[in-house]
Amino acid sequence: MSWQLTALNTGLRLLAKPRLARTPGPEEAARDLDQHAPLFMRQPRHLLHLRRPGGLHWISAGPCTPRQAIFYLHGGGYISGSPRTHQGVMARLSRLSGVEVCAPDYPLAQEAPFPAAIEAAGAAWERLCGLGYAPGQVVLAGDSAGGGLALSLLAQLCARGEAPAGAVVFSPWTDLAMRGESLRRNARADPFLPMGRIRELVEIVAGGARRDDPRLSPFYADFPGCPPVRLCWGESEILCDDGLRMAARLREAGARVEVETHPLAPHAWPVFDGWIPEARATLRRAARFIQEVLGDTSR
Repeated sequence: MSWQLTALNTGLRLLAKPRLARTPGPEEAARDLDQHAPLFMRQPRHLLHLRRPGGLHWISAGPCTPRQAIFYLHGGGYISGSPRTHQGVMARLSRLSGVEVCAPDYPLAQEAPFPAAIEAAGAAWERLCGLGYAPGQVVLAGDSAGGGLALSLLAQLCARGEAPAGAVVFSPWTDLAMRGESLRRNARADPFLPMGRIRELVEIVAGGARRDDPRLSPFYADFPGCPPVRLCWGESEILCDDGLRMAARLREAGARVEVETHPLAPHAWPVFDGWIPEARATLRRAARFIQEVLGDTSR
């Protein structure tokens, strides 16, 4: 473990985790992330961010292969975040893979109740396809809640026979029914996420919906004809079992699954690219996976 990761975990434990534990509500959480994202989510040089009609953000940081895209859904617990807050990690992934990121806006839970987010993600996918992108030219991606949203969309696309080339997710939130044992096992070990707020967050996000609705919790979804999927999670985070059980579920569906775990990296650590070398290393491996699956579907 690098000294930078040790320092980051200390800072998260002393500052971020207590702040998240006492944030009054979703509106404040959204404002906090908007304010602080430019400080802790570093951006690569030559970042280009274009917002085009239809709520699609196109993000890159260097030359990109034409007619290929990473469809990236940002994290933030469904109550915060945007393509703007997460443009740093998106641009870095674009630079490393040579593939432009297409990141849609989707409504936060306090703005529109479930299933607004998954419906918006599906509509954005249709807009991307309407621009001439075939499913095999696109890789789904996301972090945290966005990783779960990407997997829920993947299940819907598989059911329609429109599977993308693959998917890459970082610390995905996949089970809002809260049946993963790591929620309790890692409550103290997790340096970032406060376990005491998760049930409250689920209430805000899910409302009156069943917590095991596959549009909300992709762990309970079916994945017929699933393409390759790469999952990354930290072994000390409270959502560890969301990744572990999701990988097993996808393997049961017949998918080729790649897994990357880290014993001490915090939740969604690739967003800290530029601060910790572990983030860059994970993004490099994700970029190679993206290039591989896009190359497979182009042959």
